[in-house]
Amino acid sequence: MNVHEYQGKELLAKFGVGIPAGIAALTVEEAVAAAKQLPGPLYVVKAQIHAGGRGKGKFKELGPDAKGGVRLAKSIEEVEAFAKEMLGNTLVTIQTGEAGKQVNRLYVTDGVDIAKEYYLSMVVDRGTSRIALIVSTEGGMDIEEVAHSTPEKIATIVIDPVEGFMPHHGRAVGFALGLSGELHKQAAKIANQLYNAFVALDCDMLEINPLVETKDGNLLVLDTKMSFDSNALYRHPDVFALRDETEEDPAEIEASKYDLAYIKLDGNIGCMVNGAGLAMATMDIIKLNGEFPANFLDVGGGANKEKVTAAFKIILKDPAVKGILVNIFGGIMKCDIIAEGIVAAAKEVNLSVPLVVRLEGTNVQQGKDILANSGLPIVAANDLGDAAKKIVAEVRAVA
Repeated sequence: MNVHEYQGKELLAKFGVGIPAGIAALTVEEAVAAAKQLPGPLYVVKAQIHAGGRGKGKFKELGPDAKGGVRLAKSIEEVEAFAKEMLGNTLVTIQTGEAGKQVNRLYVTDGVDIAKEYYLSMVVDRGTSRIALIVSTEGGMDIEEVAHSTPEKIATIVIDPVEGFMPHHGRAVGFALGLSGELHKQAAKIANQLYNAFVALDCDMLEINPLVETKDGNLLVLDTKMSFDSNALYRHPDVFALRDETEEDPAEIEASKYDLAYIKLDGNIGCMVNGAGLAMATMDIIKLNGEFPANFLDVGGGANKEKVTAAFKIILKDPAVKGILVNIFGGIMKCDIIAEGIVAAAKEVNLSVPLVVRLEGTNVQQGKDILANSGLPIVAANDLGDAAKKIVAEVRAVA
């Protein structure tokens, strides 16, 4: 789960992290009122969407010469003008794709005199079961280009969560950022505070870009992105309450209600699989046969008829889907239960696209019999390779 910048900053402030004063706004009037509560005379008006690259983004409705989603305002009047341009319009960034995202919230912050920008982030390194703390002296909007062209300017400090954040980790951050004296101490302190927040809140990712050195010699978090382990949100009702469903794909929201792992993709063959690894293999073999998957959908190991029906409905809501491949290995899950769900779902949704089903595992013959006797035009497959070839052929025949 992701949160907006202003929500992330509010969470980090509870851990002592220094952030500029700022107020969220849902309307132009609220944006103006927010600016009046800030010291000024400089204000920053920031579009709040779940995507990076806002500063370089463009609003669809405002033309190619319009400014992006992060703007410096030199008066209350400019705050009002920027708020009018941003709210309700669609911001397209490098991370949103061409569709962009509608801006429904703003964050008005106090302006900061910036002497230098740095980069700091934390992610879970699943390969080592450690937390990777990534820092660079080259913070700001071009960090992706830095990673591509000059990776030597990015340093990674690995932290064992059993050991926790130690003084030498803080010193390593300060040295990596080229800081000395008081700024070095501040960098170590902020890194420690961010680590504490990362662990305590069960974060997947925490990015500070930029971490800025002000002209009066302080380090402040100027922007942040945070995402959280969805499986741990039951421990953090305060974080879960920050969820903004308008920023999420409606199909993914619907899938979460049935505990289905669903991600929309750009292809034309819908996939329903049990197990993430098997789902990845299914998508790969579809591509190897010349077509593209329309989604990742893992129904899990304990799927029942209700979940299978819900999965079918979610897949078919995507107008790009021209065929469906069901690939089930019945270990804990029984193939006959899945088959019953497939038949019920196909009848309920009045299935109008080709359906290929590959079943293997517990009660596989019973499952195949149920499909064969259903009276529905379900194409049975012997194995995954056979299934991929058949669904690709079916989709191309329809096209």
